Amino acid sequence: MTRVLIIDDHPIVLQGCRQLLEDSGVSEITQAQSLADGFRLYRNQKPDVLIVDLAMRTGALGGLSFIRRLRLHDTTTPILVFTMHSDPVIVSRALEVGATGYVLKDTSSEEVLKAFQKVRENKPYISHDLASEVAFMEARGTSNPLKKMTVRELQTLALVAEGKPYGVIAEQLHVSYKTVANTCTQLKAKLGVRTLAELMRIAIQHMPSSSAKPPKAWS
Repeated sequence: MTRVLIIDDHPIVLQGCRQLLEDSGVSEITQAQSLADGFRLYRNQKPDVLIVDLAMRTGALGGLSFIRRLRLHDTTTPILVFTMHSDPVIVSRALEVGATGYVLKDTSSEEVLKAFQKVRENKPYISHDLASEVAFMEARGTSNPLKKMTVRELQTLALVAEGKPYGVIAEQLHVSYKTVANTCTQLKAKLGVRTLAELMRIAIQHMPSSSAKPPKAWS
């Protein structure tokens, strides 16, 4: 019997994913709608497979931090990322921090099940199109400036792209205001910009999760 833990903060996605797995014969499924609850359930229940979204309420890329944190405790439990993020930089980052497989939410049910079955056997799986893009990106040495960002820097940049002030970012990431300000200063240095507006432009351009739009003053 395979025990599965699904972590996603969208009830409809949870319901659909659960139904898909149940129809395929998986009967022991636990759900969590936050990373904190997901980690607690993981520690208590020790599932055989985790299915994790990347975009959670804790930040646009909170799932990456979750995977990295879990891998400090457990290097073997298969993790399937089930997300809308199709940027090859983020796919590559997810694999680097410990994901076993990566599949998009808008893919077919058949491919989701194929990914799950591969990951359940602890075999890597990336959908063909994503795998090709990641391989091409790595082969050409991508010029995406986010490639060498840390998970914390990516989280901060994603929230900056959404136009959130430092205080809100600090609250969502559970860090101090000073930490956010220092991280943004480091980001400006890494990306070669001087102002927050320039930093936001880069974030909006390169962060696929951003829904922010440039202020009217920029147009």
